[in-house]
Amino acid sequence: MSNDEIFAAAYREHYWAVSRYVARRLDGRAGEVEEVVAEVFTVAWRRRDDLPSSPLPWLYGVARNCLANAVRGHGRRRRLVDRLGNDDTAHGRHIAEGPETETPGAWVHEALARLSAADQEVLRLTAWEELGIDEVAITLGCGKRAAAMRLHRARRRLRAEIDGMRPSGTADMADTGHSLREGGRR
Repeated sequence: MSNDEIFAAAYREHYWAVSRYVARRLDGRAGEVEEVVAEVFTVAWRRRDDLPSSPLPWLYGVARNCLANAVRGHGRRRRLVDRLGNDDTAHGRHIAEGPETETPGAWVHEALARLSAADQEVLRLTAWEELGIDEVAITLGCGKRAAAMRLHRARRRLRAEIDGMRPSGTADMADTGHSLREGGRR
């Protein structure tokens, strides 16, 4: 198969996985998802000679870099809007959340948000993207042992955050913590 055919097969097979990966990390900025995914596959096209035989972890690594660029650009735009005074808070528009806006499992996202970006990423790669430790290592650009250690430490820190948030007698949080210690997935 030619490099063009290999790229086309990787695109067809992994487009939606890369799209979901990007969408989960842009958290509500749906307008940017297609732009970032297009950039990922543009890089893959340019580097189609370098595509590995199992390209998904490699594509996730490219997506991480493209997301970092998108986040930096978003931050620059946000700071510019703040300097110009043209944001919602300057015009007195505030959105108040009602009691029904809390989604089930929001406490997990809250605990995850308290972790460093690196810890969040390694946990998401294993839980959301369902990657094995070898694939996590490829995505993060590190060795297998380093990836395993990062995952272990991130799980331990998440467990500590969950324990700190847990009201006494909450059984479902304890169950989730057990599955995190055992390395299981729900």
